[in-house]
Amino acid sequence: MRVTPFLALGCYAAVARAQDDGEGLASSVSSAAAEASSSVGSVVESVTSSAVSKPTFTPTTLKAPFLEQFTDDWDSRWQASHAKKENTEEEWAYVGTWNVEEPSVLRGLHGDKGLVLKDKAAHHAISAKFPTAITNKDNTLVVQYEVKLQGGLECGGAYMKLLQDNTALHAEEFSNASPYIIMFGPDKCGSTNKVHFIFRHKNPKTGEYEEKHLKSPPAARITKTTSLYTLIVRPDQTFEIKMDGGSVKNGSLLEDFSPAVNPEKEIDDAKDTKPDSWVEEARIADPKAKKRSDWDEDAPFEIVDDDAEKPADWLENEPTMIPDPEAEKPEDWDDEEDGDWMPPMVHNTKCDDVSGCGPWEKPMMRNPAFKGKWTAELIDNPAYKGVWAPAKIANPDYFEDKAPGNFEAMGAIGFELWTMQNDILFDNIYIGHSEADADALKQETFDLKLPVEKEEEEASKPKVDDSKKDPKSPMDLNFMDDPLFYVKEKSQLFFEIAKRDPMEAVRFVPEVAAGLALGAITLLLVVGGLLGGGGAAAAKAPSKEQMSAKAQQAQDQAAKVKDQVVAAVASGTDTVKDEVNKRSTRSSAGQ
Repeated sequence: MRVTPFLALGCYAAVARAQDDGEGLASSVSSAAAEASSSVGSVVESVTSSAVSKPTFTPTTLKAPFLEQFTDDWDSRWQASHAKKENTEEEWAYVGTWNVEEPSVLRGLHGDKGLVLKDKAAHHAISAKFPTAITNKDNTLVVQYEVKLQGGLECGGAYMKLLQDNTALHAEEFSNASPYIIMFGPDKCGSTNKVHFIFRHKNPKTGEYEEKHLKSPPAARITKTTSLYTLIVRPDQTFEIKMDGGSVKNGSLLEDFSPAVNPEKEIDDAKDTKPDSWVEEARIADPKAKKRSDWDEDAPFEIVDDDAEKPADWLENEPTMIPDPEAEKPEDWDDEEDGDWMPPMVHNTKCDDVSGCGPWEKPMMRNPAFKGKWTAELIDNPAYKGVWAPAKIANPDYFEDKAPGNFEAMGAIGFELWTMQNDILFDNIYIGHSEADADALKQETFDLKLPVEKEEEEASKPKVDDSKKDPKSPMDLNFMDDPLFYVKEKSQLFFEIAKRDPMEAVRFVPEVAAGLALGAITLLLVVGGLLGGGGAAAAKAPSKEQMSAKAQQAQDQAAKVKDQVVAAVASGTDTVKDEVNKRSTRSSAGQ
């Protein structure tokens, strides 16, 4: 068990040494080694996951205009779009794929599946029609869904769109140009991090739609545990945004959006002009002020300090920079070709402990007679009329919509996203009118899975206690406690000892030595196979086919190493579990 984890380390050493023998071969072996390392991480995470007790997912019995938990019949409702992105300089097709599956990171419930965005740096679009169009006239609208950023979120969106109900609503043609009513959910790229709430409002006079953006949206929570986003729009035209059940933003549809829903009643008269006699200068120079006779505008700002004296320890004959006394002329310096050699200049250390070196000059000081350019004092302008503004007239485009929250009918939900991270999971979507039902769904799902996810996340972190904070020796470490830290510490110990006594390093840390030996043997086999053959054949460079064959052989060998590592970790885990079960049984028997 102590030797096997370092097989991956040996494979890594072989890859590093093989770089000079062909980049293609090194790349192939390196890829296999990386896969082995990734598999170790997956196994360790799987071990941690299985150690945390989880409840089992049970479909809800709640009813709503639209409620989606991505059960087995999900594909009868959802359809991916492969339309082309419209109104952009370049043509983009929605080539990103979707799947419904259980989380690959921090699983909270057994059998709980969600809709997963699968591809990095790709445009994704998928939608589902509502059984019947959803309207909220004079009624509360509740939009709630879970987002799980399994790979984090550096640049991309995880928001939803509630699409306008119309006859042109075809799921296979869903794109960025499809008209929506509400856009809600997290979006992050670089320093921008917000929870969008945007609604499209129809101008009752022109019939044109305009996007209304929440002025100060809350920041999204970027975490690998599940996050719950809730939007509530109430009949009194107020809204509330919740995250994980807690309120993070409250406001008014009439006051907290830009551009404002309703235009100004009055606007500036474009035909009005400022009179020529209008005076806007509030302060002017005092016309009665005169410069004093003793005001010298030519006096300099600084003068020489005639009272200054040279410090007694000033070394006037010592330069501040001197030739480096320790510099030596390079052996390959040729005076005829390179010119006369001059040592580089360095700081004169004799100047460090005194006031200064080199020629001393009297310093400059502030001139007490300096006054600068004379200007008259400012006084209030008796002709001042204020800042001119055009007259106001009635706004011909004015209207007043007192209930912008009575949204138009919504016929479908869609995710139209681009993101640099994949494996974003969506689940437990509620769109309806009952805050109580949305909270009940939260209690059945989110409230059950989040504590399990957090427990699993905590359990997967490196254990920190007194023995691990400052172990007496790397020999006290256990591979299963923290595999990466174990490999790092053991390797560092091996190379420290090897600097003094290589044989002692092999005896004291045999697992590292074994891993390096395996890597060296693999390297010799691969290189020997490429260069072997003797005679004229040995003098020839290996062909492309030979290189590919040997690269595949090395990759297969690395894959075997991976399997050994995975098996070793799993075996060690089973041993630990057996020991825990034995202790539990003994403890129960003794009660």
